[in-house]
Amino acid sequence: MSNTKQRKTSFSLKEQWNILRYLFSFAKSETKWFILSIVMMVIASALSAYLPIIIQQYIDEYLSTSSATIQITLQVAGTYLVLLLLRMVIVYVKDYTFKLASEHTVANMRNNLYHKLGKLSLDYFNKTPNGEVVSRVTNDTETIKEFWNVFLTFFDGFINATMIAVAMFSLSVSMSWVFMAFIPVIVILIYVYQKISTVIYRRMRQALSKVNARLSESTMGMWLIQQFNQTQRMKEEFDEVNQEYLVARTNMFKMNAVLLMPAINLIEQIVLVIVIWIFAAQLLSGSVVDIGIIYAFTSYSKSFFHPIGGMLDSLSIYQDGLVSASRGMALLANENTEPQPNANAVDSLIDGQINIDDLYFSYDGKNDVLKDIDLEVSPGEMIAIVGHTGSGKSTIINLLMRFYEYQQGLISVDKEDIRGYTKRSIRSQIGLVQQDAFMFYGNFYDNIRLHGNYSDEEVREAAEFTGADHFIKSMEDGYRSHISEGGTSLSAGQKQLINIARTIIRNPRILILDEATANIDTETDQYIQQSLEKIREQATLIVIAHRLSTIKDADKIYVLHKGRVIEQGHHDELIKLEGTYYDMYRLQSLQGKV
Repeated sequence: MSNTKQRKTSFSLKEQWNILRYLFSFAKSETKWFILSIVMMVIASALSAYLPIIIQQYIDEYLSTSSATIQITLQVAGTYLVLLLLRMVIVYVKDYTFKLASEHTVANMRNNLYHKLGKLSLDYFNKTPNGEVVSRVTNDTETIKEFWNVFLTFFDGFINATMIAVAMFSLSVSMSWVFMAFIPVIVILIYVYQKISTVIYRRMRQALSKVNARLSESTMGMWLIQQFNQTQRMKEEFDEVNQEYLVARTNMFKMNAVLLMPAINLIEQIVLVIVIWIFAAQLLSGSVVDIGIIYAFTSYSKSFFHPIGGMLDSLSIYQDGLVSASRGMALLANENTEPQPNANAVDSLIDGQINIDDLYFSYDGKNDVLKDIDLEVSPGEMIAIVGHTGSGKSTIINLLMRFYEYQQGLISVDKEDIRGYTKRSIRSQIGLVQQDAFMFYGNFYDNIRLHGNYSDEEVREAAEFTGADHFIKSMEDGYRSHISEGGTSLSAGQKQLINIARTIIRNPRILILDEATANIDTETDQYIQQSLEKIREQATLIVIAHRLSTIKDADKIYVLHKGRVIEQGHHDELIKLEGTYYDMYRLQSLQGKV
């Protein structure tokens, strides 16, 4: 369903049922607690309906006949108080068990959504703002937590109203029909509310996602915003999306103020006036009317419509929950998942031989970014892939890492189709070091180990291997020194050495460096070059580099242009060819980069 259509239409009954089935699927493990809560609800509602009858019988049987004694009065009061306290205890058990079950249910849902995110293709994250992803897993599930309370309110209201209706009919059938006459009016209110509210709540959820997305983007790029004096512009843009959310919220309040509890309160007062008028008319005509009956029905005029009003009032949460749940359903139903291995995929050790034959790939299914790629790497070799920006270098790496599925051709590892290996096998034996090194909140042990089962000694050995050890030891707390999220206190070179160390500790059979030396200083580059010499002794090495001096010793260099391999060979061979590689190398020589 398109976004335009979603904004204009409400949920059909079939769609609502599908959403409810989706929500109930997460509640199976909590069934016993929900059942206990409903049983407590029935008992509490029966007590609520019976309490006014106790007072009515006391008035009609004892007060009106002047036969009330202190003993009888104390007995009635004691019975009323005991039942009232019992009802309070039952209501507590009902609320506690229901909220406990709903919390566990939402936790299960949040886990499923997060698990789904781990299976989605990188293409999804490239097209979806971080804030919107966060909103679906946090804000939407929090809304659904309140949504479960809607069922509590609906059950509670329905059972209360039913019990009170039974009590009323047991006292006076004719007077009870006055209450029943307004039920169709309430049904119409519910129908109108659902039609209008779905559109409003959809807009509100979309506006909230925009707010979260803009906030997440601004927070992550605050240094850039301040650097280019864009603070005022970003403030104005945030004000705009925030105002959109405010307008959506305001429209919700307007709608709720007209169609929910205020409307029920009006109906309640109208019924109360009618009940009093009927009893007054009967008294004026000389009919005998028991005072207890008058008390009971004036009490029921509130207690009958109040739970119905609560049901109507919860429709706002119901509609908001439907929209939030539909977004969660859409996420779980998203088929844009990461590439899957073959059904008979194996988890085995590899030697490191890579063959790419007649490879074609397109991100959008229309425009090929790789065309007829042929590439070969023998175990223990070092190859380099170079080319101008957009030539397809990183795309080859994304396919090797199984981040995307290629459309035509074959990628094989050790002469076996790469799809014949499990994801675990590929990701654990192919290490990838990218240009941007992300640091997690924690210390150096945490960031190199990444929760893997590696000892402190193994972490230190990996850091020594890459040269990161020299600056880590100089810090006050050494390897236990605090690192902020993103590693803002570390230089780009230091972060890259940590990035390589966290890959080396896993002993990859194939190591890929994707522009790993692009943004580092000369000293760090020397450490990395020394590491590469040692890595070549134990793993196949694939290097993507703009700085051509770092790949002069590669066994073979592949030159890409517009998704095709246009040159290949050793450094000296390509220089003699005087083609694209020669031009790139000569230009960097003039710039002093080689």
